[in-house]
Amino acid sequence: MASTGDLEPTHYPARRAAQVALHYLNTHHGSPFRVFGLQQVHKASAEDVEAGGRKYKLDFSVTDWASGSAGPALRCSADVLFPRTERHSAPDVKLRCEALQQINRTAQEQEAFYQKHITPDSAVSARDIPDSYGNMSEEMQTFWRLAHVAASFIMLRESSENTEFNMAQVASVTQQESSEEQLMLEFVVLLHDLPSQEIVQWKLLASWSPDRGVRVLQTEWQPRCPHATKPPN
Repeated sequence: MASTGDLEPTHYPARRAAQVALHYLNTHHGSPFRVFGLQQVHKASAEDVEAGGRKYKLDFSVTDWASGSAGPALRCSADVLFPRTERHSAPDVKLRCEALQQINRTAQEQEAFYQKHITPDSAVSARDIPDSYGNMSEEMQTFWRLAHVAASFIMLRESSENTEFNMAQVASVTQQESSEEQLMLEFVVLLHDLPSQEIVQWKLLASWSPDRGVRVLQTEWQPRCPHATKPPN
C-alpha cells in the first residue's frame, strides 16, 4: 500500500508526482524558447481523499533548460491529485511558481524565429533529434523544445501513480502548411516511462505563434508492436 503523510523527497513517489506538475508547468508556460526541467523535490506529502483518489502536496524547484546551467532556479509548490476511476483520468494539478517573469525571452527573439519559419520556402523537416550520439544543431534545439512542450500535453494526460514520463527523442518533425498564420508542425515523439522502461511512440500535430503559444491539435498513439491495439493506459 502506498505511504501517506510525509514522503522522502528523493524517492520515486515524490519525484513522480513532481514530474506531473512539471508537465503541467510546461503546457502552460513552455515555448520554443523555454522548457522547464525538474531540479529538486524539497518536500512532499501524500493523503487519500474522500472523493476517491490520492493527493500529493509538493515543494520543488525547476530550471529553464533553454537558459543552461546559468539560469535561475524557480521555486514551485503544487497539489497533484491522481483520481481513482474505472477509466483512466488525467491528474488534476494546482500549481504556483515564483518569479516566472525572470526568464521570459524577448518578444523580438520569438518574432524573429516566427518570421524565419512561417514562409513556405523555409519548411522544416528533420529526423532523430537528438541523434544516437546525443547531438543536435542549435536550430534543432528550438524545435526540440517546441516538441517537448507539445509532448507535455500527452505526458500530463497519460500520467498515473504508476508512470513517470520523459521525452526521449523527437523521431521526426515535418512542417505543415497553415492558413492561420501559425507554425504548424507534425512531430513523432518517443516517450520513456521510467518505471516500466517502455518507450511509447506518439504522433502529434502542434501549432505555435508568439501571441497564441503552443497548442496541440491532434494526437495519435502509434503502436511499435503490430499486435498492440491501445495505449498503455
